[in-house]
Amino acid sequence: MSNQEQAAQIRSADGFIAALDQSGGSTPKALAAYGIDADAYSNDAEMFDLIHAMRSRIVNAPSFTGDKIIGAILFEMTMDREIGGKPSAQYLWEDRHVVPFLKIDKGLEAESDGVQLMKPMDHLDTLLPRAAAAGIFGTKMRSVINAASASGIAANVAQQFEVGKQVLGHGLVPILEPEINIKMTDKADAEELLRDEILAHLNKLEPDQHIMLKLTLPEQPNIYQPLVDHPNVMRVVALSGGYSRDEANARLSKNKGVVASFSRALTEGLSAQQSDDAFNETLGQTIDEIFAASVAG
Repeated sequence: MSNQEQAAQIRSADGFIAALDQSGGSTPKALAAYGIDADAYSNDAEMFDLIHAMRSRIVNAPSFTGDKIIGAILFEMTMDREIGGKPSAQYLWEDRHVVPFLKIDKGLEAESDGVQLMKPMDHLDTLLPRAAAAGIFGTKMRSVINAASASGIAANVAQQFEVGKQVLGHGLVPILEPEINIKMTDKADAEELLRDEILAHLNKLEPDQHIMLKLTLPEQPNIYQPLVDHPNVMRVVALSGGYSRDEANARLSKNKGVVASFSRALTEGLSAQQSDDAFNETLGQTIDEIFAASVAG
């Protein structure tokens, strides 16, 4: 497996990153949206079997290939399972030509100073070597910004970069995700603060330290252009953050050099009850739409 080939695909290929990383907390909601209610499973093991079946169905769809999807973010349990008779990360790259990433955070702390930091991640020194051995290219971790608090945003970004450097130390590429809550009244102000804070940290990285950023679609198009253009940033991707797919795609298409990394907006319209033909047709159309918005900028 060529790390250089994967890096080149992530850095410059047309396409977007699929976020298939719903964790224990968000899985019931994802399954419900997919047409599987809570009474269809009686414990976590059954729930995770069902979500893995959904993810496998998505990954095996004819349209889910490196032609339009450059990478996919996996949940830890997905990494530890198989798709198509192979370990998931290996199958993604070898059979679908999609670069595998791994969600590594353990959820959010309670809000303080307008932000929610990530919970402690003492498991990383065992997880990261395991991920590298499994063929994972990079990682993703999410924290949240709920207010335009300069000190809160500074703490949030500092934590993201601190963990990012730990990831780099294991030879993996971190996706830093300081998500801005789309319901904020002062969202545009928070976006300026976030951009400047990220830039300050980027400028302190060594030339060979390359990261990625996953950011909420902004109010002002191209406000993140200095991050897109920064030599230490491999790619800037956008989360849908609760926007409908149409709204997310419309916003995305106005941001030059930014590509999608959608989760809920990717699976919108899919259901367990669909025939394979209907499922594949819906997903194919969705992928075409998100791809078009990703390359429009």
